[in-house]
Amino acid sequence: MLAPSIQKNDKKAKLLIGIFSVVVFVAVTFLSKFTLNVELPFDKHLFALVNALLNTAVCILLIAALIAVKNKNFQLHKNIMLFAMFLSVLFLVSYIAHHLFAGEARFGDANHDGVVTPDEAAIIGNTRPFYLILLSTHIVLAATSLPFILFTAYRGLTGEYADHKRKAKRMWPIWFYVAATGPLVYWMIKPYYN
Repeated sequence: MLAPSIQKNDKKAKLLIGIFSVVVFVAVTFLSKFTLNVELPFDKHLFALVNALLNTAVCILLIAALIAVKNKNFQLHKNIMLFAMFLSVLFLVSYIAHHLFAGEARFGDANHDGVVTPDEAAIIGNTRPFYLILLSTHIVLAATSLPFILFTAYRGLTGEYADHKRKAKRMWPIWFYVAATGPLVYWMIKPYYN
């Protein structure tokens, strides 16, 4: 096993993780209500593509980290997971930027008027409910899992490996689901960007 990277201080960790999680949740929720009408020197939906690529990379890193820890290569596991967390922070920045500059797109809104008419809904058929279920589970799990992912990482960094492993067994599949469904959501909504 590795030596602890940081000193244990649960009170401070809980406070910092709680504050960070609330700030992220409020920022994403609040800022998604606004759209800045700014001309960018590139396609504003480039952020969405970056989001999908970052999610794909995190998904791959999570698999690589799982393989590393199963092979007892703990330093590699730690490095991969820290990189996955760094990419997740980049994702968050890009996600907020996309919503600020591009606004919301509605699945099935082929004419980009903000309303999915019955004719538009008939064209996409049963894919709309599938998309909405996929999107809602993706969003809810992404929003609620952040403090648990951070606390799992904290337990690993403080060298509390039994607790880290117990928490990771529950959080890894959720983080993986969020990372894996992100590109699928992008692929499905992309035709409806204006």
